[in-house]
Amino acid sequence: MVDWFDWDTARNIVEYGPGTGVFTQAVHRRLHPDANFFAIERSAELARITRAQCPGVEVFEDSAAEVERLCQAKGMQQVDAIICGLPWASFPESLQASILDATMNVLRPGGRFATFAYWQGVVLPAGMRFSKRLRTSFDSVERSPTVWRNLPPAFVYRCTKA
Repeated sequence: MVDWFDWDTARNIVEYGPGTGVFTQAVHRRLHPDANFFAIERSAELARITRAQCPGVEVFEDSAAEVERLCQAKGMQQVDAIICGLPWASFPESLQASILDATMNVLRPGGRFATFAYWQGVVLPAGMRFSKRLRTSFDSVERSPTVWRNLPPAFVYRCTKA
């Protein structure tokens, strides 16, 4: 999920939905010394867990749709990389749209966005809508090979802004 990013050049990084901090830990280990990084987690309990697992990482208890405001507060004009663990297939169209619109507003040209999807969610109407929205929003959208050992099987969408 995080290996695809260029950690030597990424300076402004945001994570959506860190959950228990698994990706957060991997990002934190790879950060350039000059990098700025924060996570956005809506659940107070999951934010608490991420903070405990990843001391030193700032975790905002907020919606990813508020990324523009949070980036402004952190002095980030544009973002190089966004790592996302949000359950897109369970979101209504309005929430998918508001988060992706805000994402496109903060992501710099050439910026990268990665999120994962479970195969059973891809066939749901919200999962199909999300996949289509990615393809209309980003210049490049690729899918990683399926991770069959993950339960349920999943893959990563790797998206680059034009």
